[in-house]
Amino acid sequence: MEQKLKVAVIGCGGISGCHLEAYSKNPNVEIYALCDVNEKNLNRRGDQYHVERRYTDKDKMLAELPEIDAVSVCTWNAAHAECTIAALNAGKHVLCEKPMAMNAAEAQAMLDAAKRNDRLLMIGFVRRFGNDCTIAKDLIEHDRMGDIYYAKATYLRRNGCPGGWFGDKARSGGGPLIDLGVHVIDLTRYLMGKPKPVSIYGAIFHKLGDRRSIKSERGYVSATQEDGGPIFNVEDLASAMIRYDNGAVLQVEASFSLNLEKDTGTIELFGDKGGLRLDPELTYFGEMDGYMTNVTLAAKTALSFDGLFANEINHFVHCVQTGEPCRNPAEDGVEMMKILDAVYESAATGHEVILK
Repeated sequence: MEQKLKVAVIGCGGISGCHLEAYSKNPNVEIYALCDVNEKNLNRRGDQYHVERRYTDKDKMLAELPEIDAVSVCTWNAAHAECTIAALNAGKHVLCEKPMAMNAAEAQAMLDAAKRNDRLLMIGFVRRFGNDCTIAKDLIEHDRMGDIYYAKATYLRRNGCPGGWFGDKARSGGGPLIDLGVHVIDLTRYLMGKPKPVSIYGAIFHKLGDRRSIKSERGYVSATQEDGGPIFNVEDLASAMIRYDNGAVLQVEASFSLNLEKDTGTIELFGDKGGLRLDPELTYFGEMDGYMTNVTLAAKTALSFDGLFANEINHFVHCVQTGEPCRNPAEDGVEMMKILDAVYESAATGHEVILK
């Protein structure tokens, strides 16, 4: 009988629950230790998942528990690189939440550490594991789309900063672009065959802020700190046009705050044989016997969160135990950070950024 994988989780905030729940249901995993600088979060998760080994210092945990096999990094973005590199240097495999880091330089340092220590570093691009992605990829691989040359992706919230540290640029690295945009940029790029970005034009806006004055019910509030009050110094809207090395172009929009009718998230891909839209159900647009056709499938094509993170976690565990290549390699995370860096740079300068 194969020995269970001993897994530790660094960062016990909101997203850690998705990792821990999936690990707890995997028969090949033992949740071995938890670490968080916030003792309240640490003890809440420790009690919830019956984990006795609890640390507030990642370096102490890694030093005292050399038997740990793998680590999930679920901290705020500013700590991703530090925690991931420490775990890799301690000989652990790592699943790091998205975005990979605060910038491309940090991401490259993480990739270098993975190669240096011969460990797996997988990035949490969870949308690649969605049922909608599987169906779209099926259509693409059966050549229903042909050459995909243009894509549009939106992830827009009317009043939706997630709260906590997300509105604090020092910890998040940015606003909706780095939090929401990363999901749809990666999903479209993955479906398009992972072309390399070559030029980017971006714009960001600081117009509406956290909208704390809104009196009606809302699901999100801005970041708050005990000593400094509310923090919201990230953009509330980002827009970009990304050109890839194969000539394809992606137009993307992401917002925390925007005066639109309702929250929306749409993926559209356009090829020379057909097109598709996820909104959230999948519709395929093509031709049949000289007629234009709109096709819906007799299947559940909208993204289901039921089992979404389990698919990702189980894949990570499988790759660690078998040595098989993972679906979300660190190299893809580095490319993503290059894109995000370029959008912010273009927005700051007002000019297109050329990537080498």
